Amino acid sequence: MNLQQLRYVVATAEHRTMTDAARSLYIAQPALSRAIRDLERELGMTLFARSGRGVVVTAQGRRVVKLAREALDAVHEIEGLASHATSGDAELRIAATPSLEPGLAGRLLPAYTADHPGVRIHIVRCDGRDAVVSAIRDQRADIGLTDLPVPADLITHPLERQEIVLISPPSLKLPNPVPMGRLDGMRLALPARGSVRRRELDAMFGKYAVKPVVVLETDERNGWLGAVRSGQASLLWYRGMAEQASRAGLVVRSLDPAVRRVIALVHARRRLPLIAQDFLSTAERGTAA
Repeated sequence: MNLQQLRYVVATAEHRTMTDAARSLYIAQPALSRAIRDLERELGMTLFARSGRGVVVTAQGRRVVKLAREALDAVHEIEGLASHATSGDAELRIAATPSLEPGLAGRLLPAYTADHPGVRIHIVRCDGRDAVVSAIRDQRADIGLTDLPVPADLITHPLERQEIVLISPPSLKLPNPVPMGRLDGMRLALPARGSVRRRELDAMFGKYAVKPVVVLETDERNGWLGAVRSGQASLLWYRGMAEQASRAGLVVRSLDPAVRRVIALVHARRRLPLIAQDFLSTAERGTAA
């Protein structure tokens, strides 16, 4: 038995299919199946039973998965201690969506790096909430910043409720707040079709029976703001991130009725490296203050 096999067991239990587990681990599915079979033969027990196209964890398997998670958590803890001991080599990987990255860089990171100057920060740029979840599950990021909800296999630490506002060129004359009905026929820059945020905005438009004119579809922050600066379109964005727009001379208005989302830090259900635990503590202290 080795750590690699334990990672395979945990990934299979989390994803419920060998195919998805193998994809998350960046290995071929036959190699994963073979490793699981070898471990089952070594232990003399069946860990997974086939169910349709997926697998279910057996009663014995649930115990093994629990112990495997604990063993991997202990390894993460040891790695975290090593990172703390050599802070000049430590790297904290944070996944964030384009709309929330400015707030991360402007508020959360300065407070953290002031106390942890030796830790390198790597921002894993994700094009939406689903991409943040994937980065966490695939262990490409230690922690993620996104809006809720996220799947139940992730742990959430809510930070704040943020209002969604309308950012427009100064030439567009509108009341403040803007009635939802005024979005009907309005030229908007929107997230890419099929993304989580786009589906949520489309659901909001359907709820209030409005049909905006879609001028631009992108998940790039600079693309959104560029369309507004040029006078081509307006943009729905978080108020906490709208300071950048105000500095550029754009107009920020509330919606009526108001729309709010919970912003949270999220991570997998395993023990975090100590540098990530410290980041959580810093963020939560800042929220409490």
